Amino acid sequence: MNPRTHTRDWHFTTDVDEFLAHTRDFLHSRPDLHTVHLTVTEQLRRSGPRAYGDRPPLLGRLVRADGGVGAALLHTPPYALRTTGLTADETETLVDALLDRGHPVTGFASERATAEAFATAWQRRTGVPARLGERHRLYRLAELTEPSPLPAGRARVASEADRDLLVRWYGEFVEDTGAHAGRDGGEWADFRLSYGGVTLWETADGTPVSMAGVTPTIAGQARIAPVYTPRELRGRGYAGAVTARVSRAALAEGVGELLLFTDLANPTSNALYQRIGYRPVADWAEYDLGA
Repeated sequence: MNPRTHTRDWHFTTDVDEFLAHTRDFLHSRPDLHTVHLTVTEQLRRSGPRAYGDRPPLLGRLVRADGGVGAALLHTPPYALRTTGLTADETETLVDALLDRGHPVTGFASERATAEAFATAWQRRTGVPARLGERHRLYRLAELTEPSPLPAGRARVASEADRDLLVRWYGEFVEDTGAHAGRDGGEWADFRLSYGGVTLWETADGTPVSMAGVTPTIAGQARIAPVYTPRELRGRGYAGAVTARVSRAALAEGVGELLLFTDLANPTSNALYQRIGYRPVADWAEYDLGA
């Protein structure tokens, strides 16, 4: 008899508290690999089910034969559906479960092997072409090394007086990276300002020239995101300086693990973060599924 997991072993909900009640221990077991699930569910818990868009989230967990949670699923449209790592059989049963629900999937993201397997299975089952979109690498800070020399200026935590600037730069970041703008820039800025979640680099005359955000600390880890410098100000060391300073501040506040994602299509950023002490953990891939 084929021991393959049955589709009924995928349990779905739109209630973030119910989801976390069942998956918290699993997600906390590898906070680095589960960082997006942790930070997104925290935002949903704080801001409500439409924190990322007009449609409520779909949350899911895979229950294995011993009753434990083996994987977790997160979908906050318009962003891609995202899962933790899956085996080949688990990937097939997820496709079955989503098709049984009639749940629309226009994008899928996960660790590279899982993403490739899901895209192949989805295309085979639906006939919908799968196209590789973004490729990312997850980094963890090993030993912080500040850039030398640092550009002139200083880092400071953004305040309410910077709100308009943060809204504008968030919009430019979304446009520049091609990311989905599921969140209003004002809501994003207000949330980050509520806990000091954006640091600016400013020149000697007080002009902001770059920003680096940091997520709330969950399960002892936080993630640096986003890092943005306006196009006309790039190549002057501002991004490296502000990333190093926000990383140092997070460590001083007791964060155990600092993470960040980079776009593998951008060799400059990948080299930059490695120079200041970030080391690769795993690669991720996102597929467009007929979007």
